[in-house]
Amino acid sequence: MNVHAGLRPTTPAELAHQIELGDVSKTFAAVRALDSVSLTARAGELLAITGPSGAGKTTLCRIIAGLETPDAGVCRIAGRDVASVPAAARRVAYMFESYALYPHLTVRENVGYRLYEETRQPLEEVDRRVEEVLGFVGLGEFSERMPSELSGGQRRRVAIARAITSRPKIVLYDEPTTGLDPITALTIDDEIIKLRDLEHVTSIIVTHQLRDAFHIATHRAVNGKSNDEVSFEKAPLEDQEDTEFLMLRDGEVAFEGPAAELRNSRDPYLQSFLS
Repeated sequence: MNVHAGLRPTTPAELAHQIELGDVSKTFAAVRALDSVSLTARAGELLAITGPSGAGKTTLCRIIAGLETPDAGVCRIAGRDVASVPAAARRVAYMFESYALYPHLTVRENVGYRLYEETRQPLEEVDRRVEEVLGFVGLGEFSERMPSELSGGQRRRVAIARAITSRPKIVLYDEPTTGLDPITALTIDDEIIKLRDLEHVTSIIVTHQLRDAFHIATHRAVNGKSNDEVSFEKAPLEDQEDTEFLMLRDGEVAFEGPAAELRNSRDPYLQSFLS
């Protein structure tokens, strides 16, 4: 991934499912949420957007998802300017901070809701896909439970399962571990790693939890001897540089680069945030 690449992808492989923002600005009333922000998230890789509350992180995600329109600048997905493409047609899954599960539906119904309601796929195909993604996030045995019967971490995993049921190639995570204890947060981090490494999903994570972002950047998922076996290990240093960090401050880019460069920065603002 290379946030310095601007809007100039070099190969078709880099372009596929790539996200590019060029000089994007957005103002709400008198507040400048984003000021000429550019970034590139390459296909199958991960970009972590971090910074304090109110820095513009969620606004960036909402523009990519089609939930907000920028005042200036361009948003491209797979090389296409998506200014006129509605959110539903962008094939971008958005996992909201609140995870927004339907309280009156079971886990299975929540996960398959879009396929059940909005596609013409045969019911048995939808059921198989729901079963597959629930297995992927380790919740196969919870399919008939209600959201109120689940822990916070389990509800987050249901939200991830719902986001990926339609096989999107781009997933946006808005504060996926906020409010979770460190052990539970680690299970969510591992699900994000699995999707990036095993499903080759282009991922953007909005978070102010640097601990989680660093874990995702420095680890990788590896398939075991069977499809149900997945292990996590420290990623080689060259692979760790595939994950980029973009730190925002008051709607502007304060830092862009890999995890090691962020950790070693002597910039006073970055140091205060890292501490």
